[in-house]
Amino acid sequence: MGFGPGRANSALVLPHRPFNCFLPLAQIPPPQHFVSRFVSTSVLGFSSLRPGRDSAFKPSTVDHHQLSAAAGKGPIPPPSAVRHPLLILLTQDILEFYPFFSLPKSLLCPHFTYCLSQAKMASGSSPSPSESPFKPLKSSHQTIVLKTAIFSRLLLLILTLLWRTLLTPYDTSAPLNPTCLHERSPSPPPAPPLLPSLGSAIENGVVWDSVYFVQIAECGYEYEQSYAFLPLLPACIFILSCSVFAPLVSLIGYRAVLALSGYVVCNVAFIFAAVYFYRLSVIILKDPNTALRACVLFCFNPASIFYSSIYSESLYALFSIGGCYYLISRANNIAVFWLALSGFARSNGFLNAGYCGFQTMHQAYDAVFIKKRAFLALQILIGGALRCFCIFVPFITFQAYGYYNICLGRSSGEMRPWCKARIPLLYNYIQSHYWGVGFLTYFELKQLPNFLLASPILSLAVCSIIYYVKARPEIVLSLGFRASVEEKSSMAVIFSFEKSHSSNSPQISEKYSSKRHGITSENKMAENHNLRWRKKLSHGGDPAEYRIVDGSLEKLGYTSASTLPFILHLSFMVATAIFFMHVQVATRFLSASPSLYWFASSIMASSSVSKRWGYMIWAYCCAYILLGSLLFSNFYPFT
Repeated sequence: MGFGPGRANSALVLPHRPFNCFLPLAQIPPPQHFVSRFVSTSVLGFSSLRPGRDSAFKPSTVDHHQLSAAAGKGPIPPPSAVRHPLLILLTQDILEFYPFFSLPKSLLCPHFTYCLSQAKMASGSSPSPSESPFKPLKSSHQTIVLKTAIFSRLLLLILTLLWRTLLTPYDTSAPLNPTCLHERSPSPPPAPPLLPSLGSAIENGVVWDSVYFVQIAECGYEYEQSYAFLPLLPACIFILSCSVFAPLVSLIGYRAVLALSGYVVCNVAFIFAAVYFYRLSVIILKDPNTALRACVLFCFNPASIFYSSIYSESLYALFSIGGCYYLISRANNIAVFWLALSGFARSNGFLNAGYCGFQTMHQAYDAVFIKKRAFLALQILIGGALRCFCIFVPFITFQAYGYYNICLGRSSGEMRPWCKARIPLLYNYIQSHYWGVGFLTYFELKQLPNFLLASPILSLAVCSIIYYVKARPEIVLSLGFRASVEEKSSMAVIFSFEKSHSSNSPQISEKYSSKRHGITSENKMAENHNLRWRKKLSHGGDPAEYRIVDGSLEKLGYTSASTLPFILHLSFMVATAIFFMHVQVATRFLSASPSLYWFASSIMASSSVSKRWGYMIWAYCCAYILLGSLLFSNFYPFT
C-alpha cells in the first residue's frame, strides 16, 4: 500500500477500516477523540456504520491525545478509499468551510490531514513543513461572504414584513387554498391548526409564481400551464414538508408548512450559491478582493427579492454557479450533475451545457494541434458530447413527462395542438399560448414601462459585453483560440487536457510553452497582444489591472480569456431577454450571470473610471431591493 507525501507516522498505527461510531454510553471517548472519529468516518465513507461491524478495533484503547497530536506529524498510510479524487475534492471543500465552523486543528485526525495534503497537491502546491495545510486562501473572505449572504436574506425578510404591515396587498387571494383536483386517497378533513394566525401570515407571502410552486408541491402537475415550472423546487418543498417540518402541520397547517419549506430551501440555497460564487470568482479573476466585492454585489443584487421568495432562482444559481466551479476544479462528474440539476430548476439551465462544450472544443484543439494525438481528441469529443447530453436530459425528460400525461391515451380530437407537432415541445407552447412569449411579440408601445424597468440590468449587461469585446477583440473573434500562452497556461483546465497544477506555476508555463514552441504565428500573436497592452498603459491605462508574467505584460481580472465562456453565455441570455421574453423578467433572468458582477466589481476598483459609476451601481441595487420588496410582497407587478 502506498504512502502519502511526507514521512510515515511510526508512533501511531490505526486499522485501515472505517470506525464504528455506535458505542455504548460507557465507551464514549472524550470530545476530541469523538470529533476526530467523526471526521475520519465522514472522509472514509458511510458504508460500514453499523454496530459491531468493527469489533477488532476498541476505541478506548487508543489515546485520544496521541491521535490528535498525530495530525501534526505528517500523514499516515491512508486506506485506499481516501485516495479517490472525489473524496480529496470534498475534503478541500471541508477545508474551505473551516473558518466558518471554527473547528480546532487539534481535533482533526491523521486521515483528514492526509486528504488535506492531497488536496493541496492536486492544486499544485505541496505543503511545506513550515506551512500549515489547514490555512485556506483568504479564509476571512469566505467568512465575510457567509455573513453577508445571511445578512442580506434577513434584511429582505425584515423589509417584506415591514411593507406587508404598512400596506394593503393589491390581491388578497394569497391565503386561499383550492383543493387538489385528484385527491390521492379519501381522508377526513384535517383538524384546524393550533396557530392559524401564524399560518395565515406565512401563506400571505405566497404570491405570483410562488402559488404555482406550492400548488405543484401539494397536488402535482394538474394543469397544463403548471408545466412551465420545472420540478426541482416543488420536489424539495415536498420532501422538506414531509420530513423536517412535518410536525408543524398541526400547528400552522399543511399549506403554511409547504410555504415555510419553500422559504427555507430558497434562502439556504442562496447562501450556498454565494459561497460558490466567491470560489469561482477567485479562480477566474485571480484577485480575492475583486472576487469579494463581486460576491457582495451578488448578495445585494437587484433581483434579491426573488432569491428570498419561493422562486427557482436560488436553486438555479446554486447549481449553475456551483457546477461551473466544479468544472473549473476538474471535477467533471460533479459538475455535470450540478449543471443538470440547474436544468431541473429553470428551463435555461440546459444552456449551461455550453460551458462543457467550450471546454471540450479547446481541449480537442489542444489534443489535435498541440499534442498531435487524434485519438485523444476523439475521446475528448465523445466525452464532451456525453456530458452535454446529460445536462440536456432533465429538460428533455420533463417534456416527455408532460407528453405522457397530456397527450398519450387520447383521441386525435382530444389532443392539444402541441401534441400533434413534429417536435412536441410543451414548454414552448405554454410560453407562447399562456404568456404570449415569442420573437418581437413584446415590442409594443404599451410595454414601454416594462422596457424602462428592465433597462438598468440590460444596460449593465450590454456594457459588460461591449467592454470585454473592445478590450479583447482577438479573444472574442477567435473564441479564445488566440489567447496568449500565459493566459492559456493559467487556465489549463479550460484550454488544455493537461491537468492544471497551479495558476501561477512557472513549470506549467514552461511545459505549455515548450509544447507550442515552433508555432510562430501563435507566439507572434502573443507578442502583439503584449505590445498592445503596453500601448494602452502608456496612454493612461490603469496599472493596477496589469502584472508582469515572465517578462510580458498581461491583462488580468475581468478581461482575461477565462471569462470568455461566461461572456458568451451572458450574450445569448441578453439576446433572448430582449427579443423573445417579457422584457421585465430580465432583471431576475440575468441576475445569476457571474460576469455581470465581475464587470461591476472591476470598474469599481479601476482608478481610470469615475467613482460615480460605483455609486450608481450600488444605488441601482439598493433601489431595486427596496422597490422589489415593496411591490412584490404586496402582489403588485415588479418583474
